[in-house]
Amino acid sequence: MIASLMQGDLFDFARYRGTPTGRTAEALETGRSRLVVTGLVISMAFMALGWRVVDLTLFADRAEPRLARSVNPLAPVQERADIVDRNGIVVATSLPAVSLYVDPKHVMDVQETADKLIRVLPDLDREKLEKRLSSRGRFVYLKRNLTPEQHYAVNRLGLPGLQFERGERRVYPQGRLLSHVLGVTDIDGRGTAGIERHFESKLTGGGEPLQLSIDLRVQAIAHEVLSDTVREFSALGGTAIVMDANTSELVAMVSLPDFDPNRPVELLGEAGFNRATKGVYEMGSTFKLLTAAMALDSGVVAISGGYDASKPMRVARFSITDYHAKNRWLSVPEILIYSSNIGAAKMALDVGTKAQQTYLGRLGLLRPSPVELPEVGHPLIPSPWREISTVTISYGHGLSVSPVQLTNAIATTVNGGIRRPTTLIRQQAPEGIPGARVFSPDTSAKMRGLMRLVVSRGSGKNAEKEAGGYLIGGKTGTAEKIKAGGYSDKANIASFVGAFPIHAPRYVVCVVVDEPKGTKETFGYATGGWVAAPAVGRIVQRTAGIMGISPEYGMPHLAAARDLPADADEVAAALKPAALRELKNVSRQPEQVRAAE
Repeated sequence: MIASLMQGDLFDFARYRGTPTGRTAEALETGRSRLVVTGLVISMAFMALGWRVVDLTLFADRAEPRLARSVNPLAPVQERADIVDRNGIVVATSLPAVSLYVDPKHVMDVQETADKLIRVLPDLDREKLEKRLSSRGRFVYLKRNLTPEQHYAVNRLGLPGLQFERGERRVYPQGRLLSHVLGVTDIDGRGTAGIERHFESKLTGGGEPLQLSIDLRVQAIAHEVLSDTVREFSALGGTAIVMDANTSELVAMVSLPDFDPNRPVELLGEAGFNRATKGVYEMGSTFKLLTAAMALDSGVVAISGGYDASKPMRVARFSITDYHAKNRWLSVPEILIYSSNIGAAKMALDVGTKAQQTYLGRLGLLRPSPVELPEVGHPLIPSPWREISTVTISYGHGLSVSPVQLTNAIATTVNGGIRRPTTLIRQQAPEGIPGARVFSPDTSAKMRGLMRLVVSRGSGKNAEKEAGGYLIGGKTGTAEKIKAGGYSDKANIASFVGAFPIHAPRYVVCVVVDEPKGTKETFGYATGGWVAAPAVGRIVQRTAGIMGISPEYGMPHLAAARDLPADADEVAAALKPAALRELKNVSRQPEQVRAAE
């Protein structure tokens, strides 16, 4: 029986394994269902993963936030052309730069992002940074023009949403040396001042470098000499200009105070004001050179002629006087040597108002300078132009012009009488530059002789002392500054404009100093003869050799030219023996120099 039972159980077990029934069958069915569902879920997950791979591959704009991802990194950066001096030395160029920006949508934690950025970019303002990180835009700059070290540091942070944009940054290797010539560019590389702005379209897009007429060596010397002069006389500022007498190219142009174009913020305020081209001033007695040239050129007086300066001159309700009157008849040369207002006024009246206006117009003094800068001042012209205007303009009052305009006018006076427009661009064919005749060659030669006398025997002799053997001819000027209701007797514009070598002028140098204060060494004087003339002499002495000009000391054929240059025999004849004796006395008495201002 036991055997039979065992056989039955085995039979039932076999049958159970082949065809489950009851609760066992139900459990198996449930397991199968779960297996199918699990398989479907896993399949869908793989499908989603595959779709994400396709999405990341084909639709990059929908990628997860990534660091150091540039906007179109392979696109070429639009380069800005270099600027070089007349010898090819780079004075402005562009270097590759990287800017940091954020896509706020991809910033996961504003506070954490701000914390980490502040650590590597401590100059960022936290409040502004957090606002930018949480703004609604998709492209917000956080910092422009990162240094390589900053770029590396930010990149290491690995913060989502931060990205880099490739660009370029304008740099000025010479710093503040050429600030008022070059100007600056804004954060987007557009010129906003100086040459950078004037030639914006030419510089944009690269191409050949823009070559200036400036000689960096001469510019550096002029900058140093002017800086020393402004410091010595505790002046507000000043300008120094060196111009090619025959082409009107500006070889140097300095304005103080100045700024570093690598730090555009310094452009704000007084430092951004270009005194050489934007500032207009009454130039004082330097204008007497132009008055004498007009009188000689128009034939109203000969170089051997002169005027009675024995007493003050009345025009309408005004009285014209000389600072240290000689109270006698003065020859034309003496009018310049002693800087006689009376003599200059009488010459101007003989020339006449209409002719004076015509000459000044031809000299470019009644309209803005054509120099290639946006910072150009407009001359202040009297309106109406009465007889008293004609008189005061003859000795540099009543008409305000820029120093660069005065320099160009003197270049015209000494170069044979041809005016060419002032330029900051090097002229490739100087001999072919068109010009307009203002004075005759004969008038120009006589003016060179007169200018030489002013330096060798008059108020410009301090330029001679500093020139180191180079022959200079020129004229001093001291003008009281205009203030509300008249003129200030405590604030002067001191100037000197000269040409060298005066027997065959190559360059004209002009120095103007704003509100200098007298020193013990100058006996308390702060006039053109004591302040500006020595500065011009130093510039000449230090730059002449660079420009290939030899000193004239010891040259037999120029021995007579030490006092009287070529074509100056008529000037010598006009000086009476008594006048020569007085000139010698003036040269021995420093306190009398003030009379020639």
